[in-house]
Amino acid sequence: MATPSSIPLAFTVRRCKLELVAPAKPTPHEQKLLSDIDDQKSLQVQFPAVQFYRYEPSMEGKDIAKVIKEALAQTLVFYYPFAGRLKEGANGNLIVDCNGEGVMFIKADADVTLEQFGEPLQPPFPCFEELLFDVPGSQAMLNCPLLLIQVTQLKCGGFIFALRFNHVMCDAFGFQQFMSTIGEMARGAVTPSIPPVWERHLLNARDPPRVTFTHHEYDQVEATVIMDNMVECSFFFGPVEVSLLRSLLPLHLRHCTKFELIIACLWRCRTIAINLDPYEKVRMLCIANVRSKFNPPLPSGYYGNVLVSATAITTVKNLCHNPVGYAVELIKKAKANVTEEYIKSTADLFAIRGKSLNVPAAIGSYGISDLTHMGFENVDYGWGKAVFAGPANAIGLVSFFIPTKNKEGQVGTLVPICLPALAMERFSNELDNMLKHHHIEGKKSKSILISSAM
Repeated sequence: MATPSSIPLAFTVRRCKLELVAPAKPTPHEQKLLSDIDDQKSLQVQFPAVQFYRYEPSMEGKDIAKVIKEALAQTLVFYYPFAGRLKEGANGNLIVDCNGEGVMFIKADADVTLEQFGEPLQPPFPCFEELLFDVPGSQAMLNCPLLLIQVTQLKCGGFIFALRFNHVMCDAFGFQQFMSTIGEMARGAVTPSIPPVWERHLLNARDPPRVTFTHHEYDQVEATVIMDNMVECSFFFGPVEVSLLRSLLPLHLRHCTKFELIIACLWRCRTIAINLDPYEKVRMLCIANVRSKFNPPLPSGYYGNVLVSATAITTVKNLCHNPVGYAVELIKKAKANVTEEYIKSTADLFAIRGKSLNVPAAIGSYGISDLTHMGFENVDYGWGKAVFAGPANAIGLVSFFIPTKNKEGQVGTLVPICLPALAMERFSNELDNMLKHHHIEGKKSKSILISSAM
């Protein structure tokens, strides 16, 4: 079920000169405030994603890069904050200076076919740095373009749409809305089917702020393992794998969601693999889109970050010496805490602790975000749906659930994971053992802690 961290593939990419694409029409020149949820240190990252498209005979002769560039310019008329730049305001808070300067766009072509990237398509993608050129000096938070796009035409007639966006502007749900609008414009629309809504004050702290929950996702912890010699592997969970993992649970937990089940298994296997002190605390951060928790609901076009982390916490010993059902129960309990009040408590925590607040960059803290229902693969620029769409890789200590199909055409969930090389080997072995062994209800797993010498 694991795939190699890379496949041998070399190709040449010829890039045109970088362009700045501005809105197609004049847009308001103003400054917009981000929400207290947007303006958190853990979201001050550049998020890379990629879409792969096959050759479409009906679009023969069309210049895909030109189509997308024109659609992008039209989309920026409605999403004009994306064409601006981040500035630092009072108290160090980030502000979007809507100046219409534009986003970065690169047209390219490559002497490689879609089929050469492997079947099925899945991260990590070989030579991704060729598919998304890291423009020197473009990764800073302040005074830099908020979006980078590279459209690479392949020699088979397909193309790759690679991008990087500044996470403080939106979450995956909001960015999918933005991307879908580009697709609509490329297919001839003149206005978005879902008009964008800024209204970031809706996710601001209360006055006065009051923290009503314990937020373990922001505990200050020290890194106890040096993360070097990192490798990435993707793991596929189809109907067979999910059924086998569910059989490990006691009867009263077998109704848990697929998300809860897979997260619990990954958390346990990963914790065994990184070989921490038995009494060290480990955290699983279930990064959730919580739009459904608001009453009254948020406006349908709201594209800001509506993310919080449902956080389960326990010791290495308890997690690894108990059956996987123990982890499932911790995750279910953590998710149950995520109410509208929890979201407001999170915003209030940011208001009180401000820029000092950040998710700990410690290997014992692991986050997973479920993107299986985002619909990135449905974005259509006129060439049909994407063959693959999603994050280009795991980012640091965060993995993503990506919808995909395996070679046999089974629909399932792909999870890219990044670990030190030896830990990845132990992780893969532990997960294989979990899938191979059918445990009697309530019986402890035969595979406990794995020695670092293995």
